[in-house]
Amino acid sequence: MLIDPRTPVIVGVGQISDSIDGPDYRRMSSVELAAEASRRAIADTAADLSRVAASIELIAGVRQFEISGPMPAPLGRSDNYPRSVAGRLGIAPARAVLDVVGGQGPQRLVTEFAAAIAAGRLETALIMGSDAISTERFYARRDDKPDFTETAIGSLEDRGFGYEMFIDENLIEHSVIGAPTQYGLLENARRARLGAGPAEYRRQMAEVFAPFTSVAAKNPLAASPVVRTADELATVGADNRMICDPFPRLMVARDLVNMGAAALVMSVSRARELGVPPERMVYLRGHADLEEQSLLERADLGTAPTAWTAAREALRVANIGLDEVSTFDLYSCFPVAVFNFCDGIGLSTTDPRGLTVTGGLPFFGGPGNNYSMHAIAETVGRMREHPGAFGLVGANGGIMSKYSVGVYSTAPADWAADRSAQLQQEVALTPAVTVRRRADGPARIETYTVRHAFEPRTGVVVGRSQADGSRFLATMAPESLGAVDDPIGRDIIVTSSAKGNTAVMVS
Repeated sequence: MLIDPRTPVIVGVGQISDSIDGPDYRRMSSVELAAEASRRAIADTAADLSRVAASIELIAGVRQFEISGPMPAPLGRSDNYPRSVAGRLGIAPARAVLDVVGGQGPQRLVTEFAAAIAAGRLETALIMGSDAISTERFYARRDDKPDFTETAIGSLEDRGFGYEMFIDENLIEHSVIGAPTQYGLLENARRARLGAGPAEYRRQMAEVFAPFTSVAAKNPLAASPVVRTADELATVGADNRMICDPFPRLMVARDLVNMGAAALVMSVSRARELGVPPERMVYLRGHADLEEQSLLERADLGTAPTAWTAAREALRVANIGLDEVSTFDLYSCFPVAVFNFCDGIGLSTTDPRGLTVTGGLPFFGGPGNNYSMHAIAETVGRMREHPGAFGLVGANGGIMSKYSVGVYSTAPADWAADRSAQLQQEVALTPAVTVRRRADGPARIETYTVRHAFEPRTGVVVGRSQADGSRFLATMAPESLGAVDDPIGRDIIVTSSAKGNTAVMVS
């Protein structure tokens, strides 16, 4: 078929892991990891490397953890991450972009710049990300630590941190910080809706994640390439301690990794001009990006409908049904992110096609905001191996706050726009629960978590006032929450102060 020459295609992907326990460990910085992944993406085009590199007009960086907040970087950092990577590659793109925080970022950036290519505003974009979290934590307090400080010359479109949409003072003062705490509240809310007990639900979480370990075990880049049974994942012990209720360690995204991944996107006309073989071209056939209501305003804390709404829209754009998808990679920082997608889209968690192509964040590894770039790279590889098949990547950011979906295939088709803006307007019209920063009086526990692995050890509850049904946050003694079989639905008394709300169980 004749393809519009402006149609965007993925022509190269690259990945790297610099395991601190590996025999070839190189102490690579985030910049070095991203640069090496980008070199591999350029080489993956099977075209002339120098011409491909010279064609890059825009370089976009997924914001790594070391620059995701105002805290100092333990080993130093670049003052212009994308330009530092470009310098390693010997290129000087006209534009350099640094994106906001969020695990949806890799897929959203691919969609954004693919759309710019389709509109004729751009010809070639390199999108990359990396994190050296394992190296940074290992060397942070050592005398022989490397210095990753560097300065890069050139313009930068820094989009800022962007975490303001899912973190606020109310959450911070009640210790709802850190992904395990945040997702513990969501996970227990879903459990309550299903009417499952804590032990029963832990088993359900383990059964979802056990197949992920088999995929990770076959992936040479995986941080934990070990096959584990559901019994192993569900059993709490010295090697699988509780992190935040209901998560033992093996069900939490593994951030102690050093990884980088990149994707090269260009127009069909530019790809042909550079001599990229047709079989290397993978089309972004479907796409959508949506943002959820703020956490405490959601009617059901255990769901985020924008995830499956984005998936349905991406499938509509691709003009295929769910049954026509051959591979999935669903963002798996915690089980609830997987459950949420499957619940809403009607996909069984035991679907024989599987739910990951990498092994998932707890087992493949969760390199900061850039995990889904690895999912895209793996999916592109699968699509090349199976021409005409379709692969879906679901990328999640924040506290199930943002969701981006991409559908990939070698089957050619002109670029088609999505209706994300229209769908986002519908999200804005969704009724919101009334939230109070300060609360007093009788209430009941809607959901909770206990921060076992953090000091001070804290219990956190989301409560509903018996007076008006408004929702609030409060801290509780962990011993009080642990003294009952299931705290959800229990009566409490909440008391406010200048420092926040505290609650006690009604005996």
